[in-house]
Formats: sequence, C-alpha cells, structure tokens
Amino acid sequence: MNLNIHAIRAIFNFEMSRTLRTLMQSVIAPVISTSLYFVVFGAAIGSRMTDIDGVSYGSFIVPGLIMLSLLTQSISNASFGIYFPKFTGTIYELLSAPISHFEIVLSYVGAASVKSIFLGLIILATATLFVPLRIAHPFWMLFFLLGTSITFSLLGFIIGIWADSFEKLQVVPLLIITPLTFLGGSFYSLDLLPPFWQNVALLNPVVYLISGFRWSFYDVGDVSIELSVAMMLFFLSACVAVIAWIFKTGYKLKN
Repeated sequence: MNLNIHAIRAIFNFEMSRTLRTLMQSVIAPVISTSLYFVVFGAAIGSRMTDIDGVSYGSFIVPGLIMLSLLTQSISNASFGIYFPKFTGTIYELLSAPISHFEIVLSYVGAASVKSIFLGLIILATATLFVPLRIAHPFWMLFFLLGTSITFSLLGFIIGIWADSFEKLQVVPLLIITPLTFLGGSFYSLDLLPPFWQNVALLNPVVYLISGFRWSFYDVGDVSIELSVAMMLFFLSACVAVIAWIFKTGYKLKN
C-alpha cells in the first residue's frame, strides 16, 4: 500500500504546530501540575510514609503520575484534533480528499501520540529533580509509554468523532479516565486494600497499565507483566476495531 506521505505530513505538522501555539496549555501546565504532586506527595508526605515493596513512596508514585498525564493528554490531543474539523465543517473536505481512512487516523493519532510521549518524557525528567528514580527495564518502559499513548490517542479519536460539543470532549477525560487512574493504584499498591476491594480494583482497566509501567521501573507490580501487556494489546485492538467500524458505517461523519 502506497501512503500519501504529503497528506500525512501536512496534517501531522498542522497538529504539532497547534501545540506550539498553545504551549502553556499543552505542555507547561501539565508539567507544573504534576510537579506539584511530586512536591506534596513525594517530598512533604512521602518522607513520612513507609516504603512500598521496597520503593520509597515518592518514587513509587512517579509511574502513576506519568500515566495520569499520558492518558488525559493523549485523549485530549486526539479528540480535539479530529473534533475541530467536524466543528468547522472541513471534515468533509478531508474525507473527499485523496487520502485514505488509515492515513487520516495515522496523521491525527500519530501527532497526538508524539505530543503525549514528549510530555511523558519531560515529566519523567522533572521527577528526577524531586525523587530518586531507577528504570529496571528501559525497553518495557518505552513499550508502555508508546503503547499507552497510541491506545488512548485512538480512544481520543473515537471520542472526537462521537462528541457533538466541546463539553462532551471533556466528559470522558474528567469524569471517567481521571477517577479510574486515581483508583488504579497511582498512589498505592493494591496489596494495601482488603481482598474484596482488590478484586473490584482488577475490573479497572487502568490498573494493568499502571502496574506494567511501574514494573518497568522497579520490578514490582500489582499484576503480572504478561497480563499487563495482554490487556494493553486488547485495548489497542478494541480501539482499532471501533475506528474501523466508524469509517465503515460513516458514524457521525456523513451527517
């Protein structure tokens, strides 16, 4: 299959330039807010808490905080990227242009993923200023960083197609993803919960992402690395299937 590189590059560059125009909102604000978590939980509160699985509390929460920013920013970047052409009506010009559905998704999701990965690496570098860090498995750390950003950028793309107002763009990140991340072991280990609530927590899909990401840092996780990888690939496949269905049926694209 021959890709329309010029079209992909045009959409990708446009989305990346939008980030530069909104640098305060897209990069600086998430980094500052996450740094406040490091200061409050890592330095102030963390120094008074015992280690978790042999890891200091300040270091323990770093993977969860990076994952929180990664999930919310991936969704926000991708959802707004595809929603704005719908809002202005230029989506019809895009759909009638000589560019395939795969290339459209690749462009928007690729740009959102790159922005999220870049932000995640900045937060990771910022964390080293506040707490000691070690990365036991760099390959798996990059795997979860890349896989999570792509998966949730795909989810954001779906949300952008589904939403018919700017308010709806914020519903999933604020009311679903953020609570699931806080309840997914960002600030604690599931071993600290009673057995019943441990089983309930395993119904939270974000648990598997945070656990796998934390394992890549410290060799500790709430579930096995194999299960974390399997769940991520399942989420990725599910998002791809939904997007394929959207373009096949024209859901909220043809009207």
